[in-house]
This record gives sequence, structure tokens and C-alpha cells, in this order.
Amino acid sequence: MMEQFQLPLSSKMRDPQFVFGVATSSYQIEGATKEGGRCDSIWDTFCRQPGKVDNGDNGDIACDHYHLWEQDIEMIHSLGVDAYRLSIAWPRILPEEDAVNAQGLAFYERIIDKCHALGMKVYVTLYHWDLPQYLEDRGGWLNRETAYKFAHYAEVVSRYFGNKIDVYTTLNEPFVSAFLGYRWGMHAPGVVGESEGLLASHHLLLAHGLAMPVLRENAPDSLHGIVYNATPFYPESEKDEGAAMYKDAANYHWFMDPVLKGSYPELVLEREYAHKPMVLDGDLEIISAPVDYIGINYYSRGVVRFDENGDIEASLKQTRSTPISDGKSTHRD
Repeated sequence: MMEQFQLPLSSKMRDPQFVFGVATSSYQIEGATKEGGRCDSIWDTFCRQPGKVDNGDNGDIACDHYHLWEQDIEMIHSLGVDAYRLSIAWPRILPEEDAVNAQGLAFYERIIDKCHALGMKVYVTLYHWDLPQYLEDRGGWLNRETAYKFAHYAEVVSRYFGNKIDVYTTLNEPFVSAFLGYRWGMHAPGVVGESEGLLASHHLLLAHGLAMPVLRENAPDSLHGIVYNATPFYPESEKDEGAAMYKDAANYHWFMDPVLKGSYPELVLEREYAHKPMVLDGDLEIISAPVDYIGINYYSRGVVRFDENGDIEASLKQTRSTPISDGKSTHRD
């Protein structure tokens, strides 16, 4: 028999406004990568490259949610949660650059309607890393144009669904998309380069900023924001405090500060001077458009130290660390 967890009476999770939910991402669960008018994403391409993903795994079938979505939603509801957070696959909505796919919109509409019929709120992530491959063929997030393509995609989705989606998230974990995808090559599309990673991060944040007024116009009663993964760093010893401060700045403040403060952290701009992205006049004003919420995905802490050369390295005292490139990749939420 499953034991019930009793929350303390003082717990904020007892507040009627606290929302319990579960989450997925499209490429993790949907499968049916060749059905319903969907085009290839960068993850389809990446997974076909030998040695990129453990065991050669891919999302061709995944959980077969594309066919089993109704029973999946019913199982989610049986958990007693208040909300379901899903991501919409950009390749299902715009499988060609300017051709909206009615089948893709209808697929997600059925899911959203089912959730609401069962009394669950719907949180939608517009970008959970599955960029259409045709955009990657033109440079992907290294191409500034992709930010404007994202705003168009946000317009298509929000114009169709409007307030039917309770909460819109522009990007899930841009750290992962930019750094694991375009800096360290661990994730799709597998690009390696310091300048590339920082440039991709700026274009992702620009995409977020460009989409915000579009979402507010089309879904004025919904909430709109962005989700980060944040790993707090701690120094191994007192002399390593500067290392921890820099790692905080370089990992999550690099992505949060432009949205919340309208600026990138100076610590990173100074250290990465040779790799700074091109930031045009007005970009930071666009990126720092007001948000209704900031989501935080928390996995673990990090402990760091300075080595004998003054470089920052992971401490042996930590039990888990943030992602470090090992030449392989996994796809996680």
C-alpha cells in the first residue's frame, strides 16, 4: 500500500493557490515523427548521427503519446494533479516555413480540451528544444532570423488557442538549448564553440522578448513567462568564492539578467570578451519585456574551486554536478 505524505499545516503547498502538476516535452513522448504533417526537428537529425545518443535511442516512437494521448491524459488526471505542462512541437505546427499545419493544431487542441474537461489547467511550452531542421539548415539559433521565426510561430499558436492555454512558456531552459546544443555539442544540433554558444543564447532570449507582446495581444487573460534551470554554485573553500560567483553568473544569471534587469552580467562579459555575442541597439529592451512569472527547474547544486592555474573546476566534494560534455547526450525535461 502506498504511504501518503502528510504536509505540515504551515506548508505553502497547502495554499489553495498552490498548483500541483506534471510535465512532459513533445520529443520525449509523442513519437509519430513522420505522421500528422510533422517535419524533422534537430533532435531527429541528431539522433540519427552514430555515437551521439546512448544506445542509438531516438524519439521515433517514444511513449507513442501521439496515438495514446487520451489514455495518457486520463492517467495524469488519476494522479489528482491540478495541471499538465506540455510542449508544442514547432515542427508539427509549421512543417514548412509559412505553411500552418491544421493537423498539428488539432492534435494539441484535443489534448487541451481533454485536460480542461477533466478540470486541469494547461501550461504550454512553445520551445522545448525541437527546432525545425529547415531552420537549422540556415544556421538555427546562430542565425538572428530564427528569433523572428519563433515570434511568428508564437503568433500562430497564440492566435489559434488564445486564452484556452492557461499559461504560456516561451522557452524551456535556454541554457540547455544554447550551451549544450551550440557550445559543448552534447545536445542537438551538436555544435561546439564558445562564440557559438553565447550567440545562440542571445538569439534565444531575443526570441523570447519578441514573442512576449504577441502572446499578450492574443491571450490577454493567460500568464506568460519563461523557464530556467538554475544550479546554485558554492565554493569549496573561502578562497574559491570568486569561482562560485562566476559560475552563478555564467550559467543562470547570463540567461536571467537580460530578462529581469535588461543587461548581461559584467563578470561574464569581461571574461568572455573575445566571444561576446553581437547585441544590437534595442535588443535588451525587447528581451526585458515584463513577464508574469519565472519558472525554475532545480536539479542539483554545484561546488567549484580554482585550480593551480586559476581556472575554475568542479570540486571533488560535490556529489552531483551541472552538465559537463562527455561526447554523448540524453534528452531530459
